[in-house]
Amino acid sequence: MDCTLEKNRANCPCTYDCDKRGACCQCVAYHRGKNQLPACFFPPEAEKTFDRSFEHFARLVNKGKA
Repeated sequence: MDCTLEKNRANCPCTYDCDKRGACCQCVAYHRGKNQLPACFFPPEAEKTFDRSFEHFARLVNKGKA
């Protein structure tokens, strides 16, 4: 499978500067290892908090914001 880094970077909502930007498979693996979700699961205002926890995501879903 080819990774389309430039296309992925253009669509990545993450505001954190990291070396995994655009490499979705690496990003998902990194956050999964920390019991987190990547930025692309969160709406912009929630992503900016850098709280990528499953609990934060669940709260947003329950409020109808994700």
